[in-house]
Amino acid sequence: MLLERDPQLARVREALRDSGRGGSALLVTGPLGIGRSALLTELAARAAAQDVRVLRAHAAPMEQDFPLGVVRQLFDSLLAATPGPERERRLREAGAAGRPVHDDLPPSGEPDAAPEAGPDADALQEGLPALLAAVGADTPLLILIDDLQYADQASLGWLARLTVRLRDLRAVLVCTLRGGDPASADPLLREATGGMRRLPIPGRLSPAATGLLIERHLGEPGDEEFTRACHESAAGNPLFLTSLLSGLAALGARPTAEHAGTVRRLRPARLRDRLAGCLRTQPQPVRDLAAAMATLGEESDPGLVAALARLDRSGCAAAARALRRLGLLADEETPRFVHRVVQDAIESTMTMAERTGRQEAAADLLYRSGRPAEQVAAQLVAVPAAGHAWVVTVLRTAAQSALRRGAPETAARYLLRALLDSPEQDEDRARLLIELAAAEHAFDPAAGERHVAQAIPLLATATDRAAAALRLAPGVVGAVGRSSLAVLRQTAGELGPADLLRGPARAVALRMEARLRYCAREDGAELAAAVARLRALGEEPPVCTGAERELLAVLLDAAALGRSLPAAEVARHAHRILEREPATSAPAHSVLPLVVSTLVGADSTRSVQAWLAARERTRRESGAAADALGHAEHALVQLACGRLALAREHGERAFDLAGADWQRSGALATAALAAVALEGRDSVLTERVLAEAARRPPAGLFETAMLRFLQVSVEAQRGRREQALETALACGRELVAAGWRNPVLFPWRPWAITLSHLLGDSYAAQALAEQEYAEALAWGAPVGIGRALRLKGRLRDGSAGTELLREAVEILRGSANELELARAMRSLGSRLGQGAEAEAMLRGAAELAAACGTPWPGPDSGAAIGSPAGAVLTPAERRVGALVGGGLTNQEIAESLGVSSRAVEKHLTNSYRKLGISGRRELTALLGGAQAACR
Repeated sequence: MLLERDPQLARVREALRDSGRGGSALLVTGPLGIGRSALLTELAARAAAQDVRVLRAHAAPMEQDFPLGVVRQLFDSLLAATPGPERERRLREAGAAGRPVHDDLPPSGEPDAAPEAGPDADALQEGLPALLAAVGADTPLLILIDDLQYADQASLGWLARLTVRLRDLRAVLVCTLRGGDPASADPLLREATGGMRRLPIPGRLSPAATGLLIERHLGEPGDEEFTRACHESAAGNPLFLTSLLSGLAALGARPTAEHAGTVRRLRPARLRDRLAGCLRTQPQPVRDLAAAMATLGEESDPGLVAALARLDRSGCAAAARALRRLGLLADEETPRFVHRVVQDAIESTMTMAERTGRQEAAADLLYRSGRPAEQVAAQLVAVPAAGHAWVVTVLRTAAQSALRRGAPETAARYLLRALLDSPEQDEDRARLLIELAAAEHAFDPAAGERHVAQAIPLLATATDRAAAALRLAPGVVGAVGRSSLAVLRQTAGELGPADLLRGPARAVALRMEARLRYCAREDGAELAAAVARLRALGEEPPVCTGAERELLAVLLDAAALGRSLPAAEVARHAHRILEREPATSAPAHSVLPLVVSTLVGADSTRSVQAWLAARERTRRESGAAADALGHAEHALVQLACGRLALAREHGERAFDLAGADWQRSGALATAALAAVALEGRDSVLTERVLAEAARRPPAGLFETAMLRFLQVSVEAQRGRREQALETALACGRELVAAGWRNPVLFPWRPWAITLSHLLGDSYAAQALAEQEYAEALAWGAPVGIGRALRLKGRLRDGSAGTELLREAVEILRGSANELELARAMRSLGSRLGQGAEAEAMLRGAAELAAACGTPWPGPDSGAAIGSPAGAVLTPAERRVGALVGGGLTNQEIAESLGVSSRAVEKHLTNSYRKLGISGRRELTALLGGAQAACR
C-alpha cells in the first residue's frame, strides 16, 4: 500500500507517456525510511500492468567492489523477462563475450537452470545501450535503480553516459538517492545524477494515511488517541510507522486508546539495527555529534553538545544538517531525535569503552560549565570511579535534590555511585551510608538497615552512632524490624539517659527514647512505665524542642491507649504540643498522627482541626504533593466529629496514596478506612480493606484490632452471630492483655453487647454494658460516656431506660461527635413514642444526621439493640414493614393479616413518623439493613 505519493507517480507516468519523443532520467531523494523503495515497487507494478518493460537494480553496500554490479542487475532483469530464443538473440546483439554474468547465480526466473554465458564489462558498457534501444523499439522501458549512493564506480560511469543517450531511447530512468548520505558528495555520483530531474521529495504521512496503515497491519481501525500516538511517535515516517505497527502486532495489541502508551514506549529492535547500520556509514563528525546528543540528552545546550563532539560551530551545523537530511532529527532549531529508538541506535554503535569515555567527558564538561548537580550525576552514575575530587560532593548534592522532588530511588542510585569514590573506611563513608539508608527507607527498608549497620561502627562518638541509628526509624509512627530495634537499644544504652545529657546529645537521646517506647506500646508493663515517665515530667512537660514533643506525644499515646490518665488531662498536654508544632512539619516525621489519635480518643478535636487546616494551606501554597498520613489524620478527625462523608473521602484517598509507601503510612491508612467502613456499615469499603489486609499482614495491634472489628461486622451481617460474638470477645481479651482499655478508640464491648442481646443472653449484655460504662467514666470522654449510657438505656425498659437515654443526650451535647448525638436523640425520640418532645428529638436527629452526610443515623458501634429500625416499632408495625419489603400492596397486606386497609395505612404512618422517613422505599431499605446489621 503506497499512500500519498501521487505527485511522484504522476511525474513518472507523464515521462513514460512522452518517452516516444525521447527518454528522461528522474531522481527521487529523501530521508531514511520515507518510502523511496516502496515508490519504485509501486512504479514497477503499475508499469507491468501497462505493458511497459521494467528493468530493476538495487545497489547495496556489500557489492560496491563488484564492477558494474548495478549494470549486470539491469542486464539480468532484461534477460529474465525475455523468452529463450529471444534471449539468445539479445545476447548476440549485446556482443556477449562468453563469460557468465554472475559466476554463482543462475538467470533470474529459472532457478534450476545452469548459468548462461553473459557479456563481459566492455560488452555491457557498449552493448547494453544498443540492447535497450532495440527493446525500447518494441515497448517503452522503465529502468529503476534503488539506493544509488551504494552503486559501484563503474556502474556510475556507465549511468552517466546512459543519461546522455536517453534522449535517443524510448526509456525512463528513475533512481533513488538517500538524503544526507556521505556518498552523495562523490564526483562520479554527482556527474551521474547531474542531468536527472528531481521529483518532489516524498512528504511525511498524514494522520489519515497513518490510520489506513494501522487498519492494514492490525486488522481494524484505530481509535483516535491510538492513531494520534502512532502518528506522533513515527513523525509521519513510513519506516518508523510500519516498524511500530509490526511490533504491536507481535505483542497482540489492539489499536485502542489503552495501548496508546505502548505505542509511545515501543522501540523496535529491527528499526534500531537498521538505523545503526545507516549511522555507521556516516563521516566521523556526524557520528560524533550524534553520540554527543545521545550522551547529553536531546534538550542539552547546543554549545555543550558541540563541545562534547569537539566540533566548531560550522562543523556542528554541517553534521546536524546531515542528520536532519537522514531524517533522524526533527525539523526544529534545537536538534532533537525524531524517536527514542534513534538514541538506542546511536548507543548500539558505540563500544562500552567509548560510551564510558563520553559520559565521563560529559560529566567533566557539565561540572566545569556550572550545570545543576543532577545533570552531572546522571553522567557519573554510568562511569566507574572517576577520581575527581568533586565527584562525591556533586553526587551528594544531586541526591538531596532528588529527595526534595520525591525521587528516593534516584537519590539512592547517586549515593551508591558516590561510594565508589569513597573507598576509605572513615566517617565520610559512614555519612554517605547513612544518607543512602535514608533514601532507601522509602522503597527498600531492609537495604537501609544494612547500610546503617555498616555506618555505625565507622562513627567516632556515641551521639553520632545514636543519631545514625535513628535513621532506621526516621518517623515516630512506622514499623521497625527486629534487627533495627536491637540496634536502637544498643546505641541508646551507649548514649545513656537523656536527663544526664545536654545539647544535641540530649535531643538524640529523647528521640531514641520516643522510638523505643513507641515500639513497646503493645506491652502492658511498658505502657505503665511510660505513664510513670509522663507523671515524672511534671504538670507542664517541656514541649520547646521537636525531640521533647516527640517523647511527650508517645507518652500521651500510652496514657490514651491504657486510659491511665483522665481524658481532659491527656487532651490538655496534646493541645500544648499542637501549639508548638510547626504547620510545615512533614507528615512523615511529625508527631501529629499520635496527637490526632490521642485527641480523637479524648473527644477533643477542635484544635487539631485548625492545625490540619493550617498545614493544608501551607501544603497548597508550597505545591507539595498530598500525603497518605495527612489524609488518614483528616479521616480520623472527621469521623470523630461524625462527618461520615468527609471521613470516607479522606480515608479512601489515604488508602490509595499509602500504596506507594506502605511501611510508613499503611497501618494508619488501613485503620482510618476500616473505622469509616465500620461507622458507615459500608460493605464495599469493608471488602476493600480486608482484601488489602490479606495481601499485606497488619503491622501492629491497632491495625489488627480494626480489622478484627471488620470481621465481626461481616460475620454479623451474614447471620453468624455466635461466631461474631466470639471474635469480638477474643479481640477484647487481646486488647485488655496489652493494656489497651480505651473505650473510645476500641469499642469492642458495644459489638459484644448487641450480639449477646440478639442471642438472648440479656444478663451478659447488661454486664458488658456496665463494664463499658465504668471504663467510659474512668476515661471521661463525653462520646464514650454518652454511647455507654445509650446502650444501657436501650437495654432497660420503662422510665429507667428513658432517663438513661435523656442523660446520654445531655452528655453528648458536649461531644464533638454530632452523629453520635443524633443516634442518642433518635433513640430517645423513639422511646418517647408520641408528643412534642418525641417529634423534636426525631426531627433534630434527622437534621444532625443530614449535616453529617448520612441520610439517617443508622446503627453505629453498638448503637443498635436487635434490628436498629425494628427496635422502635411495635410487633404489628414490624410485620407490616416486612410485607412491604416483600413488595406487597396495602390491600394485599390487609388480606394477608386479616385487617382493614385503613389499619395497614395507620401502621405505616406510625412507622414513617418513628423512623423519620418519608415512604415505603426508605422503610424497605432501613428494615432490610436492620436485619443484616447487628452490633
